[in-house]
Amino acid sequence: MSRNVTVGLVQMDCVLMDKEKNLNKMSEYLEEASSKNVDIICFPEMCTTGYSPDLIKGKYLDLAEEPDGETFKLLSEKAKKCQMYIAAPIVLKGEMPGVLYNGLIMVGKDGALMGTYNKTHLWAGERFWFRAGCDYPVFKTEFGNVGMMICYDGGFPEVSRILTLKGAELILCPSAFPIWDKDMWDIYFASRALENGCFVAGINRVGTEGSCQMFGDNKIFNPRGKKLAEAPMYEEALLTCTIDLEEVAFYRENEVVYLRDRRPETYGAIAQLY
Repeated sequence: MSRNVTVGLVQMDCVLMDKEKNLNKMSEYLEEASSKNVDIICFPEMCTTGYSPDLIKGKYLDLAEEPDGETFKLLSEKAKKCQMYIAAPIVLKGEMPGVLYNGLIMVGKDGALMGTYNKTHLWAGERFWFRAGCDYPVFKTEFGNVGMMICYDGGFPEVSRILTLKGAELILCPSAFPIWDKDMWDIYFASRALENGCFVAGINRVGTEGSCQMFGDNKIFNPRGKKLAEAPMYEEALLTCTIDLEEVAFYRENEVVYLRDRRPETYGAIAQLY
């Protein structure tokens, strides 16, 4: 028995600090994804606002939203119309006034807010504006369990391993990855997929903010670390790929047996500071 799911990975050029234009573009991608029978779609990091801490600075405070704010309300209607799960990375307000997160909202295909994820590993200037998250939620859908991480999180094997141990079979990593680190981009997701015997996808922006050029190149890997699909460089695109989550259990039992052969009793040093 298969558990097929069609994944949609959006690489778009986000207009800096223009939420309306970005939401309009996201709506167009959702319509395109619906025509291709996508089951779950993921947009790149900070897709509604643009990314750069050096350029946006304190204006994040004006751009941030409650989880059930403006972006959610639009995507909720789209999710119901398109019968699609939507992962939308946005600047989120914390419960305390002035506390912001580089986070995302997960919208169910019934239009409900399934929950949020806040980036746990902040990169460079992000630390001046955002608080790091502490939790690793896994979102349950009718086709399987989906974990989320954001950009720099993908370089920490602990993140995807925790998501895996919590049941994730598909892990999505929305990003705003610069061209000078493309060698790292080409390593991250195959490694995380192989280590955990699950499907892993990287979702990157395109476009330029200041001196930072982002290059797209969205890609998805199977539980053996084999690349299944890849989008072009430097172009806006919707990459779609149909995967069978039933393969996760097969690979973990027969080919990629790292989880079975783990020895957690020897791993105490992992929790120590470097």
